[in-house]
Amino acid sequence: MTVGESVSGPQSGTRVATRFFPVSAALRPYCSIIYLTEVETSPGTRVEDYLHPEWANLRFIDGEPSFAGVGGAKPEAAPHFVVTGPTSKATYFAAGNMRAWGIGILPAGWAKFFALPAEDLADRFVDGTKHPAFAPLAPLAGRLRQANDVGTAAQMLDDHFTGLLVGAPRDDPAILAAHGALVDDELTSVAELAEKLELSERSVERLSRRAFGFPPKLLIRRQRFLRSLARFMLDPSMSWIETLDYHYYDQAQFTRDFRRFMGMSPRAYAARAKPILGSAARARAAAAGEAVQGLHKPAG
Repeated sequence: MTVGESVSGPQSGTRVATRFFPVSAALRPYCSIIYLTEVETSPGTRVEDYLHPEWANLRFIDGEPSFAGVGGAKPEAAPHFVVTGPTSKATYFAAGNMRAWGIGILPAGWAKFFALPAEDLADRFVDGTKHPAFAPLAPLAGRLRQANDVGTAAQMLDDHFTGLLVGAPRDDPAILAAHGALVDDELTSVAELAEKLELSERSVERLSRRAFGFPPKLLIRRQRFLRSLARFMLDPSMSWIETLDYHYYDQAQFTRDFRRFMGMSPRAYAARAKPILGSAARARAAAAGEAVQGLHKPAG
């Protein structure tokens, strides 16, 4: 069932639509949401946007070639089955006429479904058809293309990942506990995280890199930034000073974080058109409870 849908027309002759499909109860600890993005534009033109830092995503893209680059890297052609690991930097994305199905993978889901550390794919993407960890999922592209309607296709994705739970490794309760702590806006330090998990800081560091892709200090900083960014995405009329998370000392500290995570100043970002992410924020919040995937709470 579609709970959230956004449609935008950033320029004449262009239409961007994103639909969101909540995952089933069995998948909520492991996946954030299923989504379909469609771009219709005049031949030879592309819409451009910047994806926020987030957890991992799998996308199955049909249509004209898309281009992507993480963290200022030179954009390159995105594979039709693209797997992006967890990111701590914005991802530039340019798309012509295309249709892309996607599913967000939470840290517990990464550990559940894929036998490689999240750190191995942090801030980068790979061709899922060529990587041994993801190649078994490649046939989904053809099946999604042949689905009779979007509801059937969304259910197909949900059913496939639900099926992967059978025979998957047992959950690591420390991953779910760490994720729950990271989305708690009261958390301010690695020491607090270690205390909550009843682990040493060294053990938390290892867990964080393996399941979340980054050191815990960076993740805490990223979450603080995303809380502020999400407020702006839900209400772009707000000034940046109004969006600041209360853990920021001042706007200068926020500006430094903004440049670190988005690769540009807050002012430059506010002035940019956001044809894909802009209109989708409120729809995503309605469907999944959060405007950005990085704030998604595990288990719904």
